[in-house]
Amino acid sequence: MKKPLLLLCIVIFSAAAAAQIKPFRFAFLSDTHIGSPDGKAEEDLRRTVQDINNSNDIEFVVITGDITELGTREELPRAKKILDSLKLKYYIIPGNHDVGWSESGGMDFISTFGSDRFAFDHRGIRFIACSSGPYVRMSDGHIPRDAMTWMKNILDTTHVNMPVIFLNHYPMDNQMDNWYEVTELFKTRNTILFLCGHGHANKVLNFEDIPGIMGRSNLRAKQPEGGYNVVDVRADSILFTERKPVSGNMKSWAGIQVEQHHYDINKKFTRPDYTVNTQYAQVKEKWLFSSDANVISTPAVTNGLVIFGNQQGGVSALSLKNGKEKWAFTTMGAIYSSPAASNNRIVFGSTDGYIYCLNEKGKEMWKLKTGTAVLGCPLIENNIVYIGASDHNFRAVDVNTGKEIWRFSGLRGPVVSTPVINNHDIIFGAWDTYLYSLNKLTGRLNWKWSNGSAVRNYSPASCIPVVKDDVIYIVAPDRYTSAIDAITGQTIWRSKEAGVRESIGLSADGKYIYGKTMNDTIVAFATGREAQNAAWKLHAGFGYEHAPSMLIEKDGTIFFGTRNGVVYAIDSRQQKVAWVHKIDNSMVNTVKVIDKKNLVISTMDGKVVLLQVTE
Repeated sequence: MKKPLLLLCIVIFSAAAAAQIKPFRFAFLSDTHIGSPDGKAEEDLRRTVQDINNSNDIEFVVITGDITELGTREELPRAKKILDSLKLKYYIIPGNHDVGWSESGGMDFISTFGSDRFAFDHRGIRFIACSSGPYVRMSDGHIPRDAMTWMKNILDTTHVNMPVIFLNHYPMDNQMDNWYEVTELFKTRNTILFLCGHGHANKVLNFEDIPGIMGRSNLRAKQPEGGYNVVDVRADSILFTERKPVSGNMKSWAGIQVEQHHYDINKKFTRPDYTVNTQYAQVKEKWLFSSDANVISTPAVTNGLVIFGNQQGGVSALSLKNGKEKWAFTTMGAIYSSPAASNNRIVFGSTDGYIYCLNEKGKEMWKLKTGTAVLGCPLIENNIVYIGASDHNFRAVDVNTGKEIWRFSGLRGPVVSTPVINNHDIIFGAWDTYLYSLNKLTGRLNWKWSNGSAVRNYSPASCIPVVKDDVIYIVAPDRYTSAIDAITGQTIWRSKEAGVRESIGLSADGKYIYGKTMNDTIVAFATGREAQNAAWKLHAGFGYEHAPSMLIEKDGTIFFGTRNGVVYAIDSRQQKVAWVHKIDNSMVNTVKVIDKKNLVISTMDGKVVLLQVTE
């Protein structure tokens, strides 16, 4: 109910000519990281709040993301309690730490603070801000499709002369995969400034001719105290002063001229390059479907249908033949769970707290309520669904009735990936530093394994493990490749030779595991219990890379996607690139390989594509 009222007020305000800027002062905070391991973040924020409350000339506060360390249900209310002690109104958006590891897929931030975006007018300036993810999976920043539409609607009702300030957690450069859409949108208006955080440092920036400022983290880091920025807005300038809340020290460090901007929309800047698609003309997009929201999961392909969910809670079934939507289904929460299909049943989780089962006509067969969001991806075997949720439970559910068969309640973090089965065991990771093995018939814990790091961000949680001859292979953000005894849970060997992050795959014959490194390279290790060196490496040309897209081999070709919308096919026998195709500039989810010549691809920007390869 709040957003329509907000937009109505903005429309009414914009009906008049732009108002003259009247001087004012506001506080600019960022990267408070409540819940960070050293425990000092809370004290740093309390000091800042007290200092702002003691001032008599600050009119409001803006906070540009990374409010918490991991966006947990403990950290978010803790942050809000501190911020609610401000005597002034504050405006807040999340950062990557608030939603990237969020056990609710970012929904807890919205329920805690009321929204993940804001727009308001103050003394002649329009402030606009939104979230930029990434959500649940590691990738570049990305402003969601629905947020882009929301901002466009606001700017469409903004007088061309009215000064605009845009705030985001990320700087609007190539750390944000759709930065160019944002800059082009805001160049249609008198945008006087972009404000951001993320870099933990005070910097003067420029975003394709739009003036920019990055603000420091509120954390003290290696200094005696933290700090924030006091921003003085005048008719002709905006001045930035760093303030230390304990000592009271103030240091002026930047000034931005306020002027009427008429941006040259024809001026050329660097844009994503699609020329690689002409180099490999044998790869064609037979059809492309654009969802109205982000897609952050791998579609299921069953009986001529391509089925996937999106960030607005919608489920679509497309014709595999032509990409036309056959039916749609709606849940009450974002969907990050990759659906599984078996015997006319499609199962997936939603952040609304339910596990859903539909038939192939989109009719709900059953839904099972859990304690909270379900980000985990299901696996179906012998009419049993295995799936983890953010209520720290892992379940086995009867696919026909929706009745819970057993529940394992020993987790301390959410499950976001797909489990694997080895004989009588079900294996999966969670964002609590552990990889788990349970008896798939009873749910009894066999063992849990850790890579030795107590940092939750290093958990083996986003990677889908692979198994061969009772050896489990896993990679995690610690950049080690680990081999684990499937029976005992003991480490067999670990290698950091290649620096693989969260992407792994198994060759069709089981002789090799494949990894995607963070620096341009595909690596293969022989499977086995002996400590391994790389069997081969290939510099594939994808550059810096961190998206958790698994590697899938089919008929001697390895397929995978990257953080910037590119799909690669690697000839595993000749160890060379077979072809490359760029779909858009956002993260490619794990590729669904139908056969060597037909692949279904989904990207974070909501594109679902059938790629076909001709000889």
